[in-house]
Amino acid sequence: MNKQIKQQVFGRLIPPNEEWLSRAAPEPALEPDLPIVDAHMHLWHRDNGHKYFVEDYARDLVASGHNVESTVFIECHAMYRADGPEHLKCVGETEFAVGMAAIAASRMYTRSRVAAGIVGYADLMLGDRTRETLQAHIELANGRFKGVRQGAKWDADPLVKGQVSADGPGLYLDPAFGRGLDMVTALGLSFDASVYHPQIPDVTALARAHPDASIVLIHTGSPVGHSSYAGRQDENRANWLASIKELASCPNVSIKLGGVLMHLANYDFTQVDAPVTSEQLAQLWRPYIEPCIELFGADRCMVASNFPVDKAGFSYRTVWNMFKRITSACSDHEKQLIYAGTAKRVYRLK
Repeated sequence: MNKQIKQQVFGRLIPPNEEWLSRAAPEPALEPDLPIVDAHMHLWHRDNGHKYFVEDYARDLVASGHNVESTVFIECHAMYRADGPEHLKCVGETEFAVGMAAIAASRMYTRSRVAAGIVGYADLMLGDRTRETLQAHIELANGRFKGVRQGAKWDADPLVKGQVSADGPGLYLDPAFGRGLDMVTALGLSFDASVYHPQIPDVTALARAHPDASIVLIHTGSPVGHSSYAGRQDENRANWLASIKELASCPNVSIKLGGVLMHLANYDFTQVDAPVTSEQLAQLWRPYIEPCIELFGADRCMVASNFPVDKAGFSYRTVWNMFKRITSACSDHEKQLIYAGTAKRVYRLK
């Protein structure tokens, strides 16, 4: 595959190809009774026509054979309000997620508590308008609003930075952002931090400056391996690991495992006839997931599917089987934390 095509694939959202996914080699669900909280999933209807609502998720869950008891909905710019003040348009996404949660609660499609927790968007740089946004989310969420995600992803390489990024580097270091984070914390909410791996030190600085904040680093710190990072796998992982070790020293930080398909780029799903098996995926992702468990401990790690984004590369069964292969040596108590307990604590789920 030539470099130009690789740059067009990695770092972008790719709609899943159901026919290609159907070519996956059959494998049974491992530890099918283990309760799971999927700590990071999306529901949306994107401009490209790709729809992923409760009924779509339910089909993936049933086919997986795994026991996903509940999910945490993460903001993805879905169903913003078309009218009204700019800083309140994002509240439409919470309204949408609450509606999806109500549909799931009917049990017409699934017994899973979809969107049991909601992590929405708010611009933490807006002072009093930030407070108004947060309060509007809380009032509309029927107790489900648990946190905020505002991404700070930025890179000098425009192909890595992508179409959805911060305006420039250092967002989490801005004093105004810190004041917004304090508002989040005062309201009893957590904060999902989204950066590329060279920016992990910014998350560490934020956590140390705001020790009362509950911060979650998503997507295993988003290690990058495509575009200008291609061909530097050992260097990239060494830099990622050094930053992860430093971040793990902050007791107020937890980490979501997984979600590295679109940036790590060590699995090119566009160039194979069928999806990877869970054993193959475990081999590819173990060097990033296993150190997080060792450094943060089971009580600060949570599993996440990042569906339907990562559905571009594998099935819902595969992602959970992959995690279960990597955690096979963990104790039952550690598994209870990694697969459900940590997410329930951080996002205050019932």
